[in-house]
Amino acid sequence: LLSLRLGALPCSRRKKQAAECPLNTEELGQKTWAFLHTMAAYYPEQPSFTQQQEMAQFFNLLSKFYPCTTCATNLRNSSRQNLCQWLCELHNHVNKMLGKHPFNCSQVDERWRDGCKGRS
Repeated sequence: LLSLRLGALPCSRRKKQAAECPLNTEELGQKTWAFLHTMAAYYPEQPSFTQQQEMAQFFNLLSKFYPCTTCATNLRNSSRQNLCQWLCELHNHVNKMLGKHPFNCSQVDERWRDGCKGRS
């Protein structure tokens, strides 16, 4: 029988197999943080009542399917700035637990909203 260990596969086959596999914890975390920060950066400065309800509902539902007791309790901010700052602080809390460097929360717009303006 052939060994199907990842290291034993040719490079092209390893890439295909990796693409078909679910994200590992680190990949999922990185992609989720990128999505949430970007979404928060585009949240309106003065959201309508409906937008506030929809954002609260989004985070409420996310917390039910992405289990985190602390997150589920704190997912209720109303302004874009509050949401961005809260999310950055939560992200930094997770980074600290993982031994990673914190992000400068005063630069959320520069990183997640304005950073794309220099791209072509």
